[in-house]
Amino acid sequence: MIGIGVVGYGYWGPNLARCVSEAEGSRLAGIADLSPQARKRAAARYPAARIEEQWQSLVADPAIDALIVATPTRWHFEIALAALRAGKHVLIEKPIASSAREAGILIEEAARRGLTLMVDHTFVYTGAVQKIRELVSEGAVGDIYYYDSTRINLGLFQSDVNVIWDLAVHDLAILDYVLDARPLAVSATGAGHIKGSPENMAHITLYLEGGATAYLNVNWLAPVKIRRTLIGGSRRMIVYDDVEPSEKVKVYDRGVSVAETSESPEAPDEIRRLLLNYRMGDVWAPQLSVKEALLTEIEHFVDCIEQGKAPMTGGASGLHVVTLLEGASQSLKRRGHPVELVGMRQAS
Repeated sequence: MIGIGVVGYGYWGPNLARCVSEAEGSRLAGIADLSPQARKRAAARYPAARIEEQWQSLVADPAIDALIVATPTRWHFEIALAALRAGKHVLIEKPIASSAREAGILIEEAARRGLTLMVDHTFVYTGAVQKIRELVSEGAVGDIYYYDSTRINLGLFQSDVNVIWDLAVHDLAILDYVLDARPLAVSATGAGHIKGSPENMAHITLYLEGGATAYLNVNWLAPVKIRRTLIGGSRRMIVYDDVEPSEKVKVYDRGVSVAETSESPEAPDEIRRLLLNYRMGDVWAPQLSVKEALLTEIEHFVDCIEQGKAPMTGGASGLHVVTLLEGASQSLKRRGHPVELVGMRQAS
């Protein structure tokens, strides 16, 4: 049994602790949180676990083999680095760190010590995203034209990161997992409407190699919760609605093609329009795994530790996402001016 400690028992920590206690092959060995109320709740829920105020106590505990970091982002690097140096495997809540430089240091430390380093990109472990990757990989969608996502709701406002680092990180992780095309540049615009709070709404455009484009709309100030993604391809199109209780993924056999013609590319617009064929085929909802994504993730973490396998959302995935977040943040400060990502990847 892998003894796992959880640092942070606030918003997401209780979910992580529950899945650790339920996952096959793991044991919830300890929980640390600065809040007396949080520690009281944790002790009542898990009387057999060690409950501590300081995370250093869990790092020093030889009975704990791995640590899960579920604190505000600004503390991720310090805690994760200390845990790795103590010989413990680490799973970090998204994003992996506050900068690509910090992420690179964590990756190097884990590699040097032969430890598992993994990032909590939870959506990657959903049945919906797994199915979308399968459809894209097998060519069912064809050449990817665009990825268009709306991820909005009212709150939760974060104190140390803006809406891009809180919400857009999910789509960036999904893109990194589902699509082979690398982002070449990023543009972002946004605004903050609550005094003393970072940007609470933003629009992000990613320019991908091969000509595809990704559009992300994130917002903490929307009156409704929307989690909808459209993926358009040359053969089919996908609609992924995470708010739907069932049939979260629908595949549309629809699209536009140009009929073969001897006309030159300089043919008049009215002729080119006549050559367009609109395909309106079937719509179907593929069967998806209903297993909880977070439980799947924790079991994957344990399996990677035991088998020495590379995680699906390992340190490299975390680094890729943080590099995109940094690029988007730079563009945000420059009012949407595109930021080239090639140089940033090399620097990181």
